[in-house]
Amino acid sequence: MDSLNDLHKISGSFSNTEKMPVLFLGHGSPMNAIEENQFVTGFRNLAKTLPQPNAILCISAHWFTHGTKVTAMEMPRTIHDFGGFPQALFDVQYPAKGSPELAVETKQLLTPIAVELDEHWGLDHGAWSVIKHLYPNANVPVIQLSIDYTKPAQYHFDLAQKLSALRTKGILIVGSGNIIHNLRLVDFPNLDKDNYGYDWAIEARETINAFLLDGNFKPLIDFEKQSHALQLAIPTLEHYLPLIYTLGLKGKQEELGLFNDKLLGGSLSMTSVKIM
Repeated sequence: MDSLNDLHKISGSFSNTEKMPVLFLGHGSPMNAIEENQFVTGFRNLAKTLPQPNAILCISAHWFTHGTKVTAMEMPRTIHDFGGFPQALFDVQYPAKGSPELAVETKQLLTPIAVELDEHWGLDHGAWSVIKHLYPNANVPVIQLSIDYTKPAQYHFDLAQKLSALRTKGILIVGSGNIIHNLRLVDFPNLDKDNYGYDWAIEARETINAFLLDGNFKPLIDFEKQSHALQLAIPTLEHYLPLIYTLGLKGKQEELGLFNDKLLGGSLSMTSVKIM
């Protein structure tokens, strides 16, 4: 699809802007929504560096679907898609507006892929638990794009590239997941230990960060061909694929930086990425 045609399609709803950054946010526990910790501070510090967006498009680990969907309601509900946490977390509401216009334009940009305009989902905790630290007043419209679980990483990387025209219309695109995410092996007694990871997690983090900082994304797309450490780091795809969307949106001359780059509980990482 011609990029000028892409831009023309979406020229009606959103004003031209400088190219917006792209983010991948390691969201970790839903409790990060209400706790004060170093990672929340990292999100808030990031927010100080961001231009004001017209809207946000979020790709969250927690909307894993058959096929591709985009939220298209005027007022998305705050979804509390977890259990076993304090009532204070369930009481949180993030009343950001949706953007049916952006949903339609996203659907058009992804042609010929069939995209369903969804009126039922809302904002899951992969979206609101981190976006609330960037925009605590909920004054920026937010939509979500689902992740089609039937497709491989290369498909998602290529799909992300189709969204690049949104970046010059003031749309902040946010992937939300965790690069290293092996819940079965979490060392819960040491969850509060700073930057604590198993040997394989330390190796995986070093390997992945080197690929990221070198701009060498092919091994990250083909992660299943990499070391045993990466297989332990990425036992399932849902928390990893939001990173692949972020990488698919990187321009050739853009800088990629890391923040919140720490391990947690032995088998998780909070590493986050900013591209601009």
